[in-house]
Order: sequence, then C-alpha cells, then structure tokens
Amino acid sequence: MAILTNDLLSIVVPLYNEEENVVLLTKKIHESLVGYTYQIIYIDDFSTDATRKVVKAMDDEKVHLIALKKNYGQSLALAAGIDYAEGEYIITMDGDLQNDPSDIPQMLSYTVNGEYDLITGIRQKRKDSLVKKIPSKIANFMVRRVTKLDIKDNGCALKVFTKDIAKDLNLYGEMHRFITLLAHLEGAQIKQVPVKHHARNAGVSKYGLERVFKVVADMMLLLFIRKYFQRPIHLFGIFGVLLIMLGVVINAYLLVVKLMGEDIGNRPLLIFGLMFILAGIQLFTIGIVMELLIRTYYESQQKRPYRIKNISIGDKTK
Repeated sequence: MAILTNDLLSIVVPLYNEEENVVLLTKKIHESLVGYTYQIIYIDDFSTDATRKVVKAMDDEKVHLIALKKNYGQSLALAAGIDYAEGEYIITMDGDLQNDPSDIPQMLSYTVNGEYDLITGIRQKRKDSLVKKIPSKIANFMVRRVTKLDIKDNGCALKVFTKDIAKDLNLYGEMHRFITLLAHLEGAQIKQVPVKHHARNAGVSKYGLERVFKVVADMMLLLFIRKYFQRPIHLFGIFGVLLIMLGVVINAYLLVVKLMGEDIGNRPLLIFGLMFILAGIQLFTIGIVMELLIRTYYESQQKRPYRIKNISIGDKTK
C-alpha cells in the first residue's frame, strides 16, 4: 500500500508477560511499516517473566521501553505510552500478536483528509475462546444500548488516533475497555474498519468472565461523566429537591393529623418524612460541592469544556 503520511507514527503496546511474543511482534511491525517514520513504545507493566530483558536485548533504535515500577493495569500502561509518544498519529495495539500490524497502513489511509480522528478495528473471524467472546459481546451490546454509540467492537485494541485526541483521553482505572467511547466524548470523528485477528501466539490470556461485572461498574461511571460531568447539580440537586418536597408533604400531612388530635409520635411515616428531608439536603449539598470541584478542575488547569476542530477565515482554514 502506498505511504499516505510522512508524519511520525507512535505505536504504543502495553506488555505483561509477553517474552515469547515481543520479538516476533517487533519484526511484524517493521515489515508492515516499511517506508514510514515511526517509533515503537513498549510499556512493560511489571512483568514477572523476562519481557524487559528480551526487549532490551533487541537493541533496536526504533524501540522505546517504558518499565513501570509496579503492575498498574492496561489502562495506565496505555496512558504512560501515550504521554510519552511523540508521533502525530498514535497507534495502540496488544502485545499478544492477535492484532496484525499489516492492517495499520490501511487504517492510516482514512486519516489523510483529516475527516476522522480515530480509526478503530472490527475484528473479523475472532480466534478467541468463549470465555473472551461472551463478555465482549455483552459489553458491546451494553455500550450500544446505553450510549447510542454504534461501535461494533469496543474491545479491539488496534486503533489509530490523532495526537490531540489521544493526549486528551485521560485514561485511568480500567477505562481502556471504553477508549473509543472516551474519544467520542472528546468529540472525535470515528471510522470503523475490518481488521484481521489471530489466535494468541504464546502465553496466557489475562481476561475472564469477571470482566462483565467490571464493565457494568465502568459503564455507570461513564454514563455519569457523559451526562452530568459539567453540571452534577442537575443530577444530585434534582433528586435532592424531590426528596425534600416528598418529606415536606409527608410531614405536612402528619401535622394536619396531629392538629386533628391523633398521636403521630409512634408512626413510621414520621421517620420516613424526616429521613427524606435529610437525604434530600445531603444530595443537594453533594451537588453543590461537586459543582465547585468541577469549576476548580477547569479553572486550575485552564481547561475549556469545549473543543475546536478548526477556524475558517474567508476561504482559508487554520
């Protein structure tokens, strides 16, 4: 395929116990990117095997090794690699040889006209076990249903980002599962393309069915970020006011009953009314505190809650 960009590429690959795969992966990347200017950034997530020694022994000037001090997980390993990356395009992929580097030139071809900020792969004929396929299908279904973002394969690690989108992802926890959704929330224009998928060459998979429960928890967090991150008072404040109003109505009713001569001291409804008012005050207060925290977050880091793609003056765009 013709070379469609002269920009520096950064291939970011987290590694955890991939000593048997990393040399072959490096060779395949070199074969696939002949003519391109690129750097390979391996992030060793505190492997317990000889992964670091194998990478160092390659003595390859294109290979950069970031060795983490402890096992932080895939999201933070990716974040470390993206922070270090110098390329105008940042490419992420797994280190187990299931992604094929030969797909990268095809994916890069969609970035030429600047229409897309993220090119993400859709794995064709997946060579994974059911233990990996089932959680992946559940996660993809949940993302589509809850966020209305029609991404067919959120779990594909092979992606091509523009530098500005990748640098603004703010990965933490285990958000690598929703990296496409995070990019979408940053305003990225996304293109999905079919890519090849291979069986694991060596080593052991690090995923299991427990991932379903983690997906649910992370999904709840992302929903909050998507809808209420900039105005948390709209969530906590509204619920707080509703609870306060419900508590006031209950207590007003009990006051009328009391004035009519009935004893209300031993009625559970009185306790509920007071609890609703107190809970409502707490929720409303949480909303105010979070509003102040969000304002501090933006002002202290001089961030803006909007993104500009480009500016046009006359017939010129900059």
